[in-house]
Amino acid sequence: MFDDVAAKYDLTNDVLSLGQDRRWRRLVREAVGAKSGDTVLDIAAGTGTSSEPFADAGVHVVPADFSLGMLRVGNRRRPDLAFTAADALKLPFADDSFDAVTMSFGLRNVVGTSAALEEFLRVTKPGGSLVICEFSHPSVRAFRTVYSTYLMGALPSIARKVSSNPDSYVYLAESIQAWPDQAGMARLIAAAGWQDVAWRNLSGGIVALHRATKPAEV
Repeated sequence: MFDDVAAKYDLTNDVLSLGQDRRWRRLVREAVGAKSGDTVLDIAAGTGTSSEPFADAGVHVVPADFSLGMLRVGNRRRPDLAFTAADALKLPFADDSFDAVTMSFGLRNVVGTSAALEEFLRVTKPGGSLVICEFSHPSVRAFRTVYSTYLMGALPSIARKVSSNPDSYVYLAESIQAWPDQAGMARLIAAAGWQDVAWRNLSGGIVALHRATKPAEV
C-alpha cells in the first residue's frame, strides 16, 4: 500500500493536514532535543521528510522504513541520508545504538504495537529518549464530532484528487478512529518498559506527541 502512495505521499499529507504536518515535524525535532553528534533512528521515515530537520541540524539520523517504494523516493530527494530498509518489529541494529528513537504517523500501521515499543527500547541507549508523533483524539467533544465527520467524509474525497492511491486514505481514516487515546497510548509505552511517559496535544488533540525515557542502567 505504501509503495503505491510514495510518489505523491508528501504532497497528499500537506494538503490533508492543511499544512500542519510541517509544524508537527518541527515539534518532533524539538521534543527529541537531539544535538550535533547524536544518533537518531527515525523509524517509518517514509520519504525522509521527518528526518530532514535532524540532518539539517547536524544530527546523524537514520531514516528507516518497511516500504522500499518510500525509500527509493526519499533517496532520490536526499541521497545524503542513510535510508535503511527496516521492520519495526525486528530492527537491524544492535542493542543500545541510538540516543533517541522517533516515529511519526507510523505506529498505527505496525501489527504489534507493544512489540514495536519494546524493540525501540532495545536499540535505544540507557537514558535515551523515545518520541512518538501519532494521530489521536481531539480533547474537545464538539470538535471531536466535526473531526470524525472530516475523517470519514471529506478526507477520502480530497485524497481522490491528490493521491496516487486514494483508497489507502479510507484505511487511514478508519485506523485513526480505532487508535487509543492519549492516556491509552501512554499506558502502552509504559508497559513496554519506558519511564517518565508524558504527552502533549497538538492541533487540539488531532495529534499527540508522546515522549518517554529508557531507564538508565543500574
